[in-house]
Amino acid sequence: MVGNKLVNITDHPKVNADEKELKRIERAFREYRNDYPKIEYLNSFNQERKRDYMTINMRKLTAEMMASLVFNEQAEIKVDIDSANEFIEHTFEHNDFKKNLSKYLEPMFVAGGLVVRPYADKNSKEIEFSWGLADAFIPIRSTTNGIAEGVMTFRTMNTEGKEKVFYTLLEFHEWDGNTITITNELYRSDQSEEIGEEVPLGYNGQFEGLERTAKITNMNKPLFNYLRTAGFNNFSPHSPLGVGICDNSVSTLKQINDSYDQFNWEILMGQRTVLVSDHFLRYAADETGNAPKPSFDPSVNIYKAVRMEQGKEVVKDITNDIRTNQYIAAINQFMKTLEMQMQLSVGTFSFDGKSVKTATEIVSENSLTYRTRNMQCTEVEKFIKGLVVSTLELAKRTIINGSAMYAGEIPTFEQISVNFDDGIFESRDQLLEFWSKAGTIGYAPPKEAIKAIFKLTDEQAEEWYQQILSAQAGMDMMEQEEQSAQEELGAEE
Repeated sequence: MVGNKLVNITDHPKVNADEKELKRIERAFREYRNDYPKIEYLNSFNQERKRDYMTINMRKLTAEMMASLVFNEQAEIKVDIDSANEFIEHTFEHNDFKKNLSKYLEPMFVAGGLVVRPYADKNSKEIEFSWGLADAFIPIRSTTNGIAEGVMTFRTMNTEGKEKVFYTLLEFHEWDGNTITITNELYRSDQSEEIGEEVPLGYNGQFEGLERTAKITNMNKPLFNYLRTAGFNNFSPHSPLGVGICDNSVSTLKQINDSYDQFNWEILMGQRTVLVSDHFLRYAADETGNAPKPSFDPSVNIYKAVRMEQGKEVVKDITNDIRTNQYIAAINQFMKTLEMQMQLSVGTFSFDGKSVKTATEIVSENSLTYRTRNMQCTEVEKFIKGLVVSTLELAKRTIINGSAMYAGEIPTFEQISVNFDDGIFESRDQLLEFWSKAGTIGYAPPKEAIKAIFKLTDEQAEEWYQQILSAQAGMDMMEQEEQSAQEELGAEE
């Protein structure tokens, strides 16, 4: 109802979210931005000072690494139904889906969630995709099959006069039988940390033309598709939200950052310092007539004048060695702990630049990192298949110029295939070598190898496999005939 005021999203009567989950997501993104408070310390004069906190942004590095391992633009998405495959190829190309997913997977691994909602644009006559990060989506109702109802938030900032004003659109997705009801609510606030007071849609040109409610009938699944990281949410066992891949390693990340910060500070404080006896220095008063000060080359900062006994050493280097090896060893040890907590192979991270493996090596060695990567691929595959179905269902129920945007059959998940591995290998030869080795040791059936190497669907791979078997059977018959002929000739001689 217009006039309602919300401070937080959890103040809305429809939203019953765990505030601890929202704070966890907020912390993950704050660390992803490398947003840390300044370090406070006392200098040698007992004065309070502040300095920047020097960090290694492992939130970004780990998420970036996992995202590049799981998916890139070389991955293949196919549907066994020709009309559906053609429509999806066009829609995904129009939305630059592969490039966007490659980009959005990084923040998804940071905070544990990503949501994509298809919508029909009647002006462009295309299906468009709307993307939302973990902090822009809150589930309302979930089942064992996933999140059934939720709210997406869209936030914009506008300047009205000399004042900055923030607008927040809440888009609720709820079920009524087999009908999805979408409800839009617009809020305005002059405080960035508040949602604000509800205003009519189109207020000051914000989301003008957007209907308050919309209904989509005969849907089999939610319109939005939520991607979560693999694994159980141990922070909130009953929450359907995923957790960031570093959320269980917060203390280890702090150890890495603290060590790196101290290392940088020691380098800064460890510059060369030389004490010089004041007996051998000239003193001169400054232009204002203040007390005389020792005269040094103005470009040099390593000398300090002190009173020394005559006859003793007049120049003394008191520079302390920087503990480089100790700090590198400490940071590497903490990175090994991070690898263990994230279930990654030893040597995945290294502060001294050693033991870093390429993506191809990770796949070829069937390492712990590869198995962890495959767990994430399973979630991404399910998400892509869900998006394919949602897109086709929406297009089939959207009428433009008297006809549906898509009139074909809706595929099942089994009729949709997603091949992730193409982007990992640097060449087709490496791909062939990998699948050949896997088949030799019995780790991969021939049909799966054919599908991966030649980018085929399950049906096409099965057809190829049967043709290969027939060809091999024919070769076997020819060999048998030649052998029989040779045996007959030998008997005649």
